[in-house]
Amino acid sequence: MSEKLIHILGIETSCDETAASVMRNDQLLSNCIASQELIHRYYGGVVPELASRAHQQQIIPVVEEALLRANITKNELDGIAFTRGPGLMGALLVGVSFAKSLSLALNIPMMEVNHLQGHVLAHFIQRDKNPVMKPSFPFICLTVSGGHTQVLLVKDPLQVEILGETQDDAAGEAFDKAAKIMGFPYPGGPFIDKLAVNGNPKAFNFPHPQVPGYGFSFSGLKTSFLNFIHQHVANDPAFIENHKADICASLQSRIISILMEKLEKAAAEFQINDIAIAGGVSANLGLRNALIKTGKEKGWNVFIPPFEFCTDNAAMIAMAGYYKFLRNDFAGQEITPLARMPL
Repeated sequence: MSEKLIHILGIETSCDETAASVMRNDQLLSNCIASQELIHRYYGGVVPELASRAHQQQIIPVVEEALLRANITKNELDGIAFTRGPGLMGALLVGVSFAKSLSLALNIPMMEVNHLQGHVLAHFIQRDKNPVMKPSFPFICLTVSGGHTQVLLVKDPLQVEILGETQDDAAGEAFDKAAKIMGFPYPGGPFIDKLAVNGNPKAFNFPHPQVPGYGFSFSGLKTSFLNFIHQHVANDPAFIENHKADICASLQSRIISILMEKLEKAAAEFQINDIAIAGGVSANLGLRNALIKTGKEKGWNVFIPPFEFCTDNAAMIAMAGYYKFLRNDFAGQEITPLARMPL
């Protein structure tokens, strides 16, 4: 690592969080997030047009707050990292346009970051004076969120191989759609996780899709769950209310077993003991506990990101940007956002 102090501003606007962060090398100085949860809750999900409008309103105040908390001025920045994709096109456009404009105004380079790569590198963010334990390369990472579910072989900070991914719905989407079916508020995934703590995970049996290799499929499980709810509610209108903890625990247990099966397969095949999770669903307590339990049984070195780095944030984007800065991997002004962006 370079001994020079490098200040990177990270910008994240891929979905419904307007976020900015400042890193000094790999040390976190600030991490600011303006949530749009209240805007989208009424609709039961993210409305792209409303998301992009909110980003336009929030981007400048959030960046100003990040600089203020970091106790530096914009003129002390050495580079700007931004999420290029994947994500909502209108939302991404706000962050990319802002980064390009600020880069021109300050005459400093900018680094494009894949949102999923940022999630992986959240494990390398250092806070305070106590060193954070980091996975050693190569390591296996399960990246699981509302839009993506992937098993990754991480060879170095900027070299990642996708071993397998979902063929349809992501695990986070399965959680949120199941919650919506049961009439729970948005976002539904955390609501299911909270209720599952007091439920019996063996109360109801949901299907376990058999997908070859390291692939995933959650659409069938989602359809099965929908039919399950309709059938029981038809016989007992109070079924959900009377059994919600058991329903949540059983569904969550099935989704976690699907995820852990592929993680165990990858660890065994590649003989790697450093195992990490990342993405919004890595905040799920059931998944975190399952990983810790399995890690103890298998002798893994388990890496779980702090809650603040699980959901979308700009610190992880700044972290990825720092590694790109060291390699002079800069983006030009012709750069455009990509709603679909391969890792």
